[in-house]
Amino acid sequence: MPTVIHVPEELAAAQEKFNGEAGRAFVSGLPGLTAAFLDHWDLRVTGAPMHGVSALVLPVDRADGTPAVLKLQIPDEETEGEPVALRTWNGDGAVRLLDHDASTGTLLLERLDPARTLARLPDVREAVLVIARLLAHLTSTPAPAGLRRLGDIAHALLERAPGALARIPDPAVRRTVADCAAALREVADESGDRLLHWDLHYDNVLAADRAPWLAIDPKPLAGDPGFDLWPALANRFDADDANDTADTAWRFDALTDVLGLDRDRALAWTHARLLQNCLWHIENGRPPSPLDLEIAHRLRRRPPRSAPTPPTP
Repeated sequence: MPTVIHVPEELAAAQEKFNGEAGRAFVSGLPGLTAAFLDHWDLRVTGAPMHGVSALVLPVDRADGTPAVLKLQIPDEETEGEPVALRTWNGDGAVRLLDHDASTGTLLLERLDPARTLARLPDVREAVLVIARLLAHLTSTPAPAGLRRLGDIAHALLERAPGALARIPDPAVRRTVADCAAALREVADESGDRLLHWDLHYDNVLAADRAPWLAIDPKPLAGDPGFDLWPALANRFDADDANDTADTAWRFDALTDVLGLDRDRALAWTHARLLQNCLWHIENGRPPSPLDLEIAHRLRRRPPRSAPTPPTP
């Protein structure tokens, strides 16, 4: 009997919201697409579907009993580089790619433990250090040819910034966004050539039997590792916790120490990431995120040196 695939309502709603007609077409075609790849790669579904905003993920077993996951997603400029990055890392610090269909963007991946994410590690500072060590390892690799380049993204952000600034009524917010653009302008012409993950937040780090922690779901770029720090600063952040002022500075210092980054350049690329977030909100008719702005203010107020060099694992 053929496996019946039910698309989660939350995934369907997210595709409708972010991708419109293309998202609706993707969702309507998912059952057939899934069935085709289950047959093509001789897979058996072994658990309930999982999903994020853009992908359906099914736990499966291969014909030889090897556990894996089948990931189905819309190919776009963010996802098309995922198999390239995963092949380059080849399981070293990241989930291993087992197979890939270029025409649909469908991936067959090593199965990790979705119940054991870094987001559940109680000690936030230890979680930051895990991210830092993974980033230091992953970004030590030169980016392969053909990936999106951070330099192109940086210059596009600078071109969009004046129009977005004109739409910000609050002068303090406008000044912060303008400062971010000014910081990016200083480094945009030296954007780097490392293989970046771009989205290494705590839910994108899973435990595995073969390694304590592995990265998943890259949206890879070729660029400066300083651009990769933002998720570790912004996630698991409580703006109402007075201790987080010092904690933000500690996170930034720990990340730059472990990655061996120049702090001024890393801060400029962190401001570039904030600018990217702000422009996305403004261009979609919303104000910049108050949490993002608060992190920027706390980084600006950080003491000259707030954290010792983290111990080597």
